[in-house]
Amino acid sequence: MLNHYARVTHDVGATADFYGRILGMEIASTIMDDHIPSTGDPYPYFHIFFRMGDGSTMAFFECTELPLPSAPSHPAYDVFDHIALEVKDSDELARWKEWLVSQGVEVLGPVDHKGIIESIYFRDPNGYRLELTTPIDPAWNHHGKQAQEDLTLWLQARQQAQVRGENVSEAMVALIHRVKQQRYKTEI
Repeated sequence: MLNHYARVTHDVGATADFYGRILGMEIASTIMDDHIPSTGDPYPYFHIFFRMGDGSTMAFFECTELPLPSAPSHPAYDVFDHIALEVKDSDELARWKEWLVSQGVEVLGPVDHKGIIESIYFRDPNGYRLELTTPIDPAWNHHGKQAQEDLTLWLQARQQAQVRGENVSEAMVALIHRVKQQRYKTEI
């Protein structure tokens, strides 16, 4: 079970409003200290935890005088880095989208991920990307054999491209197209 997932916030008040009022999470705990216990670094901070439905938490640190982070080195980081929270079904997902939009939150989706999950995407006040998702395939996270085969295909294709001096991205796109054609009967 996830105990907590922690990120930095530069405005704990806006973060508390978003996760409490908009996402409906309860403030579960807080810690204030003038140093980081695990490292001894002298960073005064306020640590806040928000409880999710399964008892796990999302947490944030507000640290005084912490500069804003620099832009990522590639725009894909801004898309890939996110946390996904599960909702009951597609109807609940639609209600969440309607609620978020009514609160002035820009929402993308719903997006169907190859019949596995359906998701909507939005950002919190810190700019962190969030996903609300619901399984379409009840066994969506029980495809370990296929996942291991896919991992092997990916690693082998990457290594072969590197050994041959080929463009790795192009080789991976070719692999993805082959898999889509075989698995989903998709024309590329």
